[in-house]
Amino acid sequence: MKPSPRFLYFLYLICLLTFLLLPSSFAQQPTKSLAERLGYPANSRLLIIHADDLGMMHTVNTAIFEAFDKHWITSASILVPCPWFPEVAQWAKTHPDADLGIHLALNADWTSYRWSSVSPQPPGSSLLDPDGYLPLLTPYVVAHAKMSDVTTETHAQVDKAKAAGIRLSHLDTHMGTIVSTDDLTAVYLSTGKSYNLPVLLSRTTDGHELDLSKFHLAPSTIVLDDILQIMPGVPKSQWLDAYKKMLQPLPSGTYQLIVHLAHNDAEIQGATFDHPDWGAEWRQNDLDVVQSPAFQKFLKDQGFILISWRDVQKLQPN
Repeated sequence: MKPSPRFLYFLYLICLLTFLLLPSSFAQQPTKSLAERLGYPANSRLLIIHADDLGMMHTVNTAIFEAFDKHWITSASILVPCPWFPEVAQWAKTHPDADLGIHLALNADWTSYRWSSVSPQPPGSSLLDPDGYLPLLTPYVVAHAKMSDVTTETHAQVDKAKAAGIRLSHLDTHMGTIVSTDDLTAVYLSTGKSYNLPVLLSRTTDGHELDLSKFHLAPSTIVLDDILQIMPGVPKSQWLDAYKKMLQPLPSGTYQLIVHLAHNDAEIQGATFDHPDWGAEWRQNDLDVVQSPAFQKFLKDQGFILISWRDVQKLQPN
């Protein structure tokens, strides 16, 4: 029997009212902040204190290991191509809960201390400079790198760490090179997807807004509110104050503070002799800050909640 128009209209009204009266769990809801997704109040300020360049050299490793052991940092990422990676792999075996990511590297950026690719790139590869090393500078990578070579190398770096038994929490980027063009960023995102690892992304970096819309990220993608680090031009005497001025005004949200740690010794002095920015004294300054009771008191007084990528990783879709 064919339903009457009156019945169909009545059925339409019932469906419409049912949709309008659905419980809030089914209705369109405002997107929750990352802090709320992690179970914290909306007005929380969450902070990852993250050390870059683990594995770069022995003095970097010992500084970061100490910082982990004494809870001065909550996360670090590994430069897998570097000579001191085996020391990291050995340490990780006795520290299985350490929050360790991969610092995806397409550069070897010190003029007197170089490293090559992890993957067996052939002579003349788009990822190698004329001396057979990863290039010094990002513009060289942008001008020469083929995305197939980049993909091979990023996978090789992750695979080497996993083969060493390191339990990974995330991926991020050395010198920002792998997010310096849209094509490189696509490889970065694809590598994270291949290993089901969150990648470091933020809505802003050092206060500058980023356009992530063109990458059509899934709504569940983990995106921090800002990534912060100290920049050149700050004298040693003002290092701690610079961090306070950077962090104090932050509104509620989830942030990553990047630090570079090492002891200012002959090893790193030799490697960075012509590069004071992010060099030997810089890294000692950062180490002095993170271990400073004044800095730790500042974070507590400001109400920052320290988290790690291991916490954030729990939100990664399977």
